Amino acid sequence: MDHRSGQKRAVEYLYPPVDPFDQRVMDMGDGHKIYVEQCGKPDGIPVLVLHGGPGGGCSPAMRRYFDPAVYRVVLFDQRGCGRSRPHASVENNTTWHLIRDIESIRQVLGIDQFILFGGSWGATLALIYAISHPERARHIVLRGVFLATQAELAWFYGGGAAAFYPELWARFEAIIPAEERGDLIAAYHRRLFSGNLVEEGKAARLWAAWENALASVQSGGFMGEGPSEYSRAFARLENHYFVNGAFLETDGWILQNIAKIAHISADIVQGQFDMICPPVSAHKLAKGWEKARLQIIPLAGHALSEPGISEALVGVMDRLRDQ
Repeated sequence: MDHRSGQKRAVEYLYPPVDPFDQRVMDMGDGHKIYVEQCGKPDGIPVLVLHGGPGGGCSPAMRRYFDPAVYRVVLFDQRGCGRSRPHASVENNTTWHLIRDIESIRQVLGIDQFILFGGSWGATLALIYAISHPERARHIVLRGVFLATQAELAWFYGGGAAAFYPELWARFEAIIPAEERGDLIAAYHRRLFSGNLVEEGKAARLWAAWENALASVQSGGFMGEGPSEYSRAFARLENHYFVNGAFLETDGWILQNIAKIAHISADIVQGQFDMICPPVSAHKLAKGWEKARLQIIPLAGHALSEPGISEALVGVMDRLRDQ
């Protein structure tokens, strides 16, 4: 038996690092230039990788979930982050701009259908793209489901997750005066877009650190700071999307439109102890979606790098490869 096809795959069985065979910057014509790369097999099964955040950007590690002899893997840095420019810009930066970007990338690369592969906000974007263009989704692979609802935002920024990490929460809300703490997303928005670079930088580091500290069950709640450039893009873009309800017409828009993709097969991988995107959203999504297969991973949190999450995702992609 191929060691990659076994049920008890270890993290070290991620595919070896692979270099892109194509890298380009696409001018979207409205002030944004989007970094796009392809790796794997040029004529292989197309997979579109959608990173989290918004504002997270892609990393070389994201290439390692796919057999490079089978898959044509397309990754891109969404507007305002990673190698896309302008950096940390929220102008002309909405969910619907991203959906149009995906279509532009698909057309330029001459791809008819993708397997959509996304986690956290990437899962959100995969679902919205599939609902908007169901004919372009060959299969959907989701991790750490986020449905962009007010209930999910209230959990993470309104005290739900704080009950498990009170000391970290105290640090997160410390820069906000008591009278503004009833809406921390709005309060942070005022500071992330104040025009005062020192204030913006401090708010960005705290915003990013709060989420990063809760990403993995193995992190121990370490609230370290990432690179300032990364934190600035991540915090500003994420906050911009959240304060605007992900630019969806209604709260709960994804589940309200799920019938449009009921015919598309899907795999959902969800950490049992995901503090950022709790499993309830994955259960709601899978309920009634007959072609969706939900795997709850025990002793796993939110991060793509969680051992059980990585193992399950490589297993899904190998199963799809062999079908």
